[in-house]
Amino acid sequence: MINATDARVGTNIMVEGNPCTVKSMDVSKTGKHGHAKVRIEAVGIIDGKKRVFVIPGHDKLEVPLVEKRKAQVLTKGQDIISVMDLESFETIDVPCSEEIKDELEEGGNVEYWIIEGIKIAKRKL
Repeated sequence: MINATDARVGTNIMVEGNPCTVKSMDVSKTGKHGHAKVRIEAVGIIDGKKRVFVIPGHDKLEVPLVEKRKAQVLTKGQDIISVMDLESFETIDVPCSEEIKDELEEGGNVEYWIIEGIKIAKRKL
């Protein structure tokens, strides 16, 4: 948990139960009797949707647990690639976006993230 004013560009936060990355942040001044307000613009890590919201600066934001791992690409499907984790040697199916899918080749390495139990391929290594 972090304060809303402690979030910076690039910080991962949970918005409405979805893991997101902060893209921009504006902090307003405090009023005579009020609190500072924070306007945060975030993009979903998994779904890519843009989310904009305003909250008081003293509110807490939940930070998702992001685990980054390396794997070798075994096969490529339509939207899912089959990879073998380079540490545990387990074989898993991971969804990937069209941008990365074009760059990947079978036998190459990829970095995948485990975010709150959801796995997604992020970049070619």
